[in-house]
Amino acid sequence: MGYERFRMGLHLAHGVVVEYSPHGSEFADPHERITRAGVAQRLATLTGFDYAGEYDPSARYPGRVYFVPGNTLVGLEAARVGITGEHDLFGGVVPYPFVATKAITHPLVEPGAYAPQGWSDQFACQVQSAVLEGYSVFTAEQAYAAGERLLEHGPIRLKPVHATAGRGQRVIRSLTELAEALAGVDAAERADAGLVLEENLAAVTTYSVGQVRVADLTATYYGSQRLTTDRTGAEVYGGSDLVVARGDFDALVRLPLSESICTAVEQARTYDAATSVFPGLFASRRNYDVAQGTNARGQWRSGVLEQSWRIGGATGAEIAALEAFRADPGLQVVHTSTFEVYGESQAPPPHATVYFRGVDEHVGWLTKYTLVRAHDDTR
Repeated sequence: MGYERFRMGLHLAHGVVVEYSPHGSEFADPHERITRAGVAQRLATLTGFDYAGEYDPSARYPGRVYFVPGNTLVGLEAARVGITGEHDLFGGVVPYPFVATKAITHPLVEPGAYAPQGWSDQFACQVQSAVLEGYSVFTAEQAYAAGERLLEHGPIRLKPVHATAGRGQRVIRSLTELAEALAGVDAAERADAGLVLEENLAAVTTYSVGQVRVADLTATYYGSQRLTTDRTGAEVYGGSDLVVARGDFDALVRLPLSESICTAVEQARTYDAATSVFPGLFASRRNYDVAQGTNARGQWRSGVLEQSWRIGGATGAEIAALEAFRADPGLQVVHTSTFEVYGESQAPPPHATVYFRGVDEHVGWLTKYTLVRAHDDTR
């Protein structure tokens, strides 16, 4: 059966949707586990499957099994449970662990430098026009060489590759500061996962560009993130606002986009296309963060920072768009938003989809919900 016929038939097939938390990928916070369960239940409705909770390897499930993992999976791990293509999960599968991180975004400091098994110089070459100036490094010597080269043009940003939402990043202004920062990095972890050194931008705007494919539905979007403050006063992720088109990237670029958004979409599209150099990589959820701002030389810069091929902060909005397209076959564009509100607050609007509202033992009072509204093409 051809893949297109398979996709069209998936919605009618019998099966179950399960959450999947292989060892080491469990969510740390209760609100994240509850949110993922809510996403899985809504995906079950979209696919016409039953919701079966957390995956049980000893169970015999009827029909197909559709997985909702917490993290991007690695090939062998996915294959063991029968995940062989994007139609088997909401998320993605990579051939090597480092491919799921921001380490792939930049080239090595010099050809032939040490890198993990599976490293692709071809990928870094293909995305050069779509990313900021920077290097991925796997030894202290590489880090010093990259830092020395980049610091000639101004401050740089040192980024651990597994952290999200900017956590653990440092702005480096001298080789002395770089040495101090590197002293706190475990050498074995650096060799395995790597670090990113990248030009630092000021007055930054970050866009999200992505695509989700579930059953016979495809939705592609651009949007922006909002920040809020948690109970400690720290700035954290507060939600996303998306403009979502039915269809692929071609459908998205047919919308009236501003010049900056058009640049972000094209750079994300270039990055996404380049992932084909990694054998065995597939994903039904693809999200790219694109930063735009000015560097130390006063130049306006734009580039993809990193990718996400797993459930994320914008997923509630992505699912809401798919639901809207399922409900109205004539609908072509929709505006969806997610909200994360810390502290006791007013109840969400009556038409909101609420994923969590209550006290999380780690973060305190939190409300997470999604809204959908008609898109009027205003910017």
